[in-house]
Amino acid sequence: MCDTLVVRTDQGLLFAKNSDRDPNEAQLIEWHPAAEHHTGSTLACTHLTIPQVPHTNAVTIARPWWMWGAEMGANEHGVTIGNEAVFNRSGHAEHGLTGMDLLRLALERSNTAERAAAVIVELLERHGQGGSHSHDHPGFRYDNSFLIADPDGAMVLETAHREWASEPVTGRVRSISNGYTIPAFARAHADPIRPRIARAERRRCRTTDLGATAQGPADLFAVTRDHGDSGSPRFHPLSGALGAPCAHVGGHLTSTQTVGSWVADLRGAPLHWVTATAAPCTSVFKPVRVDRLVHFDGDKFADNRFDASVAWWRHERLHRATMRDHAAATARYAAARDRLEEAWIADPPDTRAAFATAEAEEAAWYADLVAADLRDVRPRWLRRITAAIDAAAGITPHHPPLESVPTEATAPLQEIV
Repeated sequence: MCDTLVVRTDQGLLFAKNSDRDPNEAQLIEWHPAAEHHTGSTLACTHLTIPQVPHTNAVTIARPWWMWGAEMGANEHGVTIGNEAVFNRSGHAEHGLTGMDLLRLALERSNTAERAAAVIVELLERHGQGGSHSHDHPGFRYDNSFLIADPDGAMVLETAHREWASEPVTGRVRSISNGYTIPAFARAHADPIRPRIARAERRRCRTTDLGATAQGPADLFAVTRDHGDSGSPRFHPLSGALGAPCAHVGGHLTSTQTVGSWVADLRGAPLHWVTATAAPCTSVFKPVRVDRLVHFDGDKFADNRFDASVAWWRHERLHRATMRDHAAATARYAAARDRLEEAWIADPPDTRAAFATAEAEEAAWYADLVAADLRDVRPRWLRRITAAIDAAAGITPHHPPLESVPTEATAPLQEIV
């Protein structure tokens, strides 16, 4: 699941998205240059091959490793888009473009938010949307909503099969989650159950409230890291920590994790901030620009198995060690993380230098956690779920196996029952 929001300030627009997906799905940051294409050429998307256009824009995107499309991204004109899974009550098509395909296609083919919405509608009506949206769960399908921004404004586009509705963002804050928000369209199409399981309205209200006072990128970093009033993740046996924007895996029914986060400052020349890792609460946001050539770690092959040559997976060692005792672990490095980001907001560094510095800091924080060997305070049912996820990814924990963890441990990562 996901959360996306925009904030309209006196100086211009701010944008943020948490991309919540399968916990072992590496999400890669990629830069693609503008390009010209031969007449009659085609483009292989995730499930469909479609006609290519003569010209495509330069884009920076966050892409699930197995998809052609992107969960979020921006183009050289400042157009920035995030999508959300939404569920209509008449089911979802087995074939079509994925919402992520539609998002990337809109970035490559538009120069304004309004034009991006038109591109999505044109492609939706011509090709439809559908197909699997999960590598690990091939039967998982959904339709999509989009929050589309540029330096001059933003709009929401919601879809059900090949039908759609849109409206401009007119208030200070607009947030979308995993439910329809345009009233008439929602009444016509919304599934009454699945958004409740995903706790979509709870998260949408939370990001709306937090966004109301946001003034700059640091405020939206904090929104992406929010775990609710408790300050640490609260887990439900069915939906894990999906009750707050910073989602952590753990539910028996819905087990999703924030695998990438993006914040865009569209006030003036656009500047984008990405984690390029899972779990914004354990990560550093790094600055990226679409108008400059940068080869990210996404140039390397990645999949759903641990690979130390891929930065996303290297960060998972810190992330998963932190989750043993989230409150105690983040207390050891959150202040250093915030100071680093504060300095970078004041004077944004070169992207490559920022990535190198952030990874060195995160490696030091991980080494500190290994030395501290914090006790795993999660409830036993949650440890079983995460142990299975780690095993599926081929991650060998440096900590004692589950059987040796004391059963009397209590959980500041509060369990919701």
